[in-house]
Amino acid sequence: MSKTMLVVDDSATMRKIITRTIRKAGLPVADEILEAGDGNEALQKIEGKPVDIILCDINMPGMGGLDFVKKARTNEANKNTKIVMISTESAEGLIASVKADGADGYVTKPFTPETIQKELAPYLQ
Repeated sequence: MSKTMLVVDDSATMRKIITRTIRKAGLPVADEILEAGDGNEALQKIEGKPVDIILCDINMPGMGGLDFVKKARTNEANKNTKIVMISTESAEGLIASVKADGADGYVTKPFTPETIQKELAPYLQ
């Protein structure tokens, strides 16, 4: 069964690249992949329609990814939603901090369909 997904990034181009890469990776996601331009928009999207997995950038204007993860995890409806950060930031301390705040995984940009497949497949079972 296909899973619902939300891609959160302030760059519309990057959202399209992520979506295209997910499709190339052959992951079992729904035909429509939801998109949001920042954490505030993402919170609105998941409030009205819970999703199975969220891919979220860290550095965004408005509400960034770090604050988004914390806020998303305070809502009981998102308890089982998998949140994977996808960013150019690669410092191990930052990655550990984001995971401690509630992110399930982390993908560093740039990425390939193979990287996306490897990192996301466990969350789409």
